[in-house]
Amino acid sequence: MMRTANPALNEQTFKGLEYTADRSAAMTIQGTVNKTGWLLAILLIAAVWTWNKFFETGNPATVTPLILTGALAGFVVALVTVFKKTWAGVTAPLYAALEGLMLGGISSIFEAQFPGIVIQAVGLTFGTLFCLLMAYKSGLIKATENFKLGIVAATGAIALVYLVTIILGFFGVRIPLIHGSGIVGIGFSLFVVVIAALNLVLDFDFIEHGAAQGAPKYMEWYAAFGLMVTLIWLYIEILRLLAKLRDRR
Repeated sequence: MMRTANPALNEQTFKGLEYTADRSAAMTIQGTVNKTGWLLAILLIAAVWTWNKFFETGNPATVTPLILTGALAGFVVALVTVFKKTWAGVTAPLYAALEGLMLGGISSIFEAQFPGIVIQAVGLTFGTLFCLLMAYKSGLIKATENFKLGIVAATGAIALVYLVTIILGFFGVRIPLIHGSGIVGIGFSLFVVVIAALNLVLDFDFIEHGAAQGAPKYMEWYAAFGLMVTLIWLYIEILRLLAKLRDRR
């Protein structure tokens, strides 16, 4: 059974698809890597545009609408992609562009407060991606069922904490300690970063299985989209962790 905590890549993802033995019409790992590269390029272009908009004025209000638009519209497009996988060739690039607007705005605000933090977060994100990919390919980390179950459970618990935080926020209530820059807050962020990173291993395993089963070609775009979901989450969590560490200085 293929299990992953990624909402875009779950047990139902490859069910009901028309598998093919024709390798030219089937999903491949290399094809997924190439499309992930395209999505990253689109995200980067959108992020740089929003970044420049902020530093032209130095006013967060300049990019706040872009952040909100990227976050909300990106969520909607992500849902459409999940339910209409055949549209992934169009919706995945659109999702990347929208998330780029959001990440560019968020990153610029963090950069203004903590100079140099964004390049550190980007480096750590891609460094983590590379290290975990090497560990997965070498067999150092294996996506066993117990491993998958543990990561899924931990991810679900984190999602629940964030959901409760959002709901309580509407009533002006803030969960103490975990969102601060104290030892508990840093420990919580470090835990979330680790779980987000380990979700990459589940994504690698899931993509490998999809390619091995001969999933249709458009699933390369969908799998690339799913991997982007995890990478964006990992980057945001690393950015938050670094900000908490900087805030303690």
